[in-house]
Amino acid sequence: MSSTPHTTEGRLGEVRFLTVAEVATLMRVSKMTVYRLVHAGDLTAVRVGRSFRVPEHAVDAYLREAFRETA
Repeated sequence: MSSTPHTTEGRLGEVRFLTVAEVATLMRVSKMTVYRLVHAGDLTAVRVGRSFRVPEHAVDAYLREAFRETA
C-alpha cells in the first residue's frame, strides 16, 4: 500500500499557495467574493490558522470551468 497522497498537481511542496487578497486581485473581484467561493465549495482552499490559502491550480481550475460555462 502506498502512503503517497493522491494529487494531480505533483508534490505538495511544489504547490504555490495564494492569499485571499492575491486571488481577489488576480480575478479582479473583492476579497468577500473569494471568501464566498471558498465557503460555497466552489474554490478549494486550505485553512492556515485563521486565514485561507488557495492553491494556484485551484484558481486556474475555477477560471477554466467558468470559461466553459460561458462559452
